[in-house]
Amino acid sequence: MFLENTVNHTEQFGWIEVICGSMFSGKTEELIRRLKRAQFAKQRVEIFKPAVDTRYDEDEVVSHNDNRIRSTPVPSSANIRLLANNVDVVGIDEAQFFDEEIVAVCNDLANRGVRVIVAGLDMDFKGKPFGPMPALMATAEYVTKVHAVCTHTGNLAHYSFRKAQNDNLVLLGEVDEYEPLSRAAYYKALRLQQEKIASEKLESNLKDSETTSE
Repeated sequence: MFLENTVNHTEQFGWIEVICGSMFSGKTEELIRRLKRAQFAKQRVEIFKPAVDTRYDEDEVVSHNDNRIRSTPVPSSANIRLLANNVDVVGIDEAQFFDEEIVAVCNDLANRGVRVIVAGLDMDFKGKPFGPMPALMATAEYVTKVHAVCTHTGNLAHYSFRKAQNDNLVLLGEVDEYEPLSRAAYYKALRLQQEKIASEKLESNLKDSETTSE
């Protein structure tokens, strides 16, 4: 578990912490826990999330367990740079949805002496590194990788499998659209999904062919 940096109190620079993992792994829960600890310590805290994320609440960051904290929705990472003034700690949720400038923003804040805590999906539904998350993980002093439990095997889950047949990179959703899976379960589910799509496409083409011949 992450412990706050207490080695050198005279150092003027801040640092970056990244909390990453799959859907339903507790990323936001851990982010809120750290931010509330900072608030309890009377530190000046600002929290941001992408304006596109309105699943639970338009203004608050909310975990799947309904733990919540007040935040400021912003349309782009540049807004964080403008709004994060006179603060000790900045929290950012769903960082994968931000543009690439979020990396520079976080590093600029850390260089100004701010503790920056970022939470986000490390991989998208295709199992590929998600947006700016790899660069954030590379430049962060601390990276915490959390895991969900695979709904098929009970093993640790690392992948976010999209059950809905939608190829858009950004698709906000919960248990109806996604489920956390282990590596083996993910690739098995992906293969079965692709076979089903191919079968439905073939069936549709046959029906079209029959209709045309009539």
